[in-house]
Amino acid sequence: MLNTAVSLGRTGIAVEFISEVAADPPGEQIVSFLHENHVGTAWLNRYTEGKTTVALAFLDEKADASFSFYSDLPEKRLNGPLPNPGREDLVLFGSFFPLADGIHERIKLLLSGAAQNNAMIFYDPNFRRSHLPDLPRVIHRIEENISCADVIRGSDEDFLHIFALREPSEANAKIRTRENQVLIYTRAGEPVSIMTRETTLQVAVPGIKPVSTIGAGDSFNAGLIHAFITSGIGRNEMIALSAADWEKIAGNAIRFSQNVCLSLENYISPDFVISLGK
Repeated sequence: MLNTAVSLGRTGIAVEFISEVAADPPGEQIVSFLHENHVGTAWLNRYTEGKTTVALAFLDEKADASFSFYSDLPEKRLNGPLPNPGREDLVLFGSFFPLADGIHERIKLLLSGAAQNNAMIFYDPNFRRSHLPDLPRVIHRIEENISCADVIRGSDEDFLHIFALREPSEANAKIRTRENQVLIYTRAGEPVSIMTRETTLQVAVPGIKPVSTIGAGDSFNAGLIHAFITSGIGRNEMIALSAADWEKIAGNAIRFSQNVCLSLENYISPDFVISLGK
């Protein structure tokens, strides 16, 4: 979510990062980096018992990443106040953070208020192979998260790890809890599948030679959100989107994602941001 927030901040979109970091040097470094990239931290909880979580990413010969996570977390999680998103807001949540003990309940509270206020809710499971041992304990939380979302953006690996499903149609049938939900299913280098109440379409992905795939999904999310916000699309407007509209939105997300894949950074580049204004 931090990667997505930074990419959006670089485009000039108003974005707030809701999370937690310790009051330690890595935490200070993160806060400074967010501010440098125009990301608000008013809802970033700072804890003093424990250390900021660190994630290490390792690239293989295909530029695909595996991850190791190191945590020393406080007993009380996300202990500060939460915002109250309204109908003009879009909430993105995901990865393992909203599945954690003490966090899930707080996120559910946030999402409940957001839904009541008609805010748009996006969910990205982003479920890593390293979390598979925890799956039996958190599967019901993943399902709750899916039920809260208007748009679920997941990769083929997400649905394989979580539900042992290999096809977009299978994932769509499994996760849909109400008719207005949208599934956006991505596979590295393969067409993006978009499934709404009324349509299913495939959006081609141009071929590139990636330098790194770290942040590819995060920047795809940023491209989706950028398209929604700059086009004035909210929860009510999404229902009326045509196949052509969805193709345009997905194309924007693909461009964001591919820009990140062409560098070792996890966020869109300043040159790419300039190109958005053309």
